[in-house]
Amino acid sequence: MRMPMRYPLTVLAVSLAFSLTACGDKADAPKADAQAVAAKVNDTPITQALLDHELAKLPNLSPEQAAQAANQVLRSLVDQELLAQQAVAEKLEDDAKVRLKLESARRQILAQAYADRFTADVPPPTDEEIADYYAKHPELFSERRLYALQEINVQAGPDNVERIKAALGQAKNLGEFVQWLKDNGIPARVGQSSKSAEQLPMELLPRLHQLKDGQALTFSAAGALNVVVVANSQTQPLSLEQARPVIERYLLNAKKRDKAAEQLKALKEKAKVEYLGAYAGAADAEPATPVTPGGAAGANGGLLDKPAAEQK
Repeated sequence: MRMPMRYPLTVLAVSLAFSLTACGDKADAPKADAQAVAAKVNDTPITQALLDHELAKLPNLSPEQAAQAANQVLRSLVDQELLAQQAVAEKLEDDAKVRLKLESARRQILAQAYADRFTADVPPPTDEEIADYYAKHPELFSERRLYALQEINVQAGPDNVERIKAALGQAKNLGEFVQWLKDNGIPARVGQSSKSAEQLPMELLPRLHQLKDGQALTFSAAGALNVVVVANSQTQPLSLEQARPVIERYLLNAKKRDKAAEQLKALKEKAKVEYLGAYAGAADAEPATPVTPGGAAGANGGLLDKPAAEQK
């Protein structure tokens, strides 16, 4: 289930990669002797410990699947080692782009390792916290819906966005609005998708949850106006017990993210950080503005506020 999205770890603990889609601690696969050697590539060992590390990334394997996966993963590690050895032989470590990638990977791994260790003692959420989150998010649980959506991405600048919203509000159906865009030479892309509640952005879901079938909302992005129409929807609720594991993982990772953010703030206060040259003002710059919903009110029974059953 997806709540906050998964991010790359570009800054220590601000993102932390603590997303709901990949937040649970995976149980380690059964391990053989970690000092054993599973294969050798030109006398360079590939250890059982390394193989176990890669296998632990694979979820819920049966014993039969685990044995097959071990062979496949080991073959991949052998191929990787062969390529890596050849890269070293050709001195690719001295290439500027390769050095940057190695430095970036090292920084990310160390930052994540520290964040993991620092947040390891965060207690799991209580039953009361889980129940409270369930009650406050009916759109995800007790009133969860599956959505068939029609989506239009309209190229819209500040000078014509209100005009486009007005036309959408006056349109009796989606086809009429799309034809208006064509008649006025406004570029747009039209698509369809089926998504469950948890697959939708959290900043968008509460507003989408309030819509009836056939109604639409808009939200703005850079240089574009996005229109989302609920073509059809079905209710598929989750009980508290069904939702409990997901909510528990999400709340635990939220606590870890908050604790890491506090530690990052403390580290910044102790450190000497200088932004130089063209980036001298970076410390005071506002963070990028996230995409936020900004629907336009429908006019006289237009597409924005008229149920599908009444649209002709």
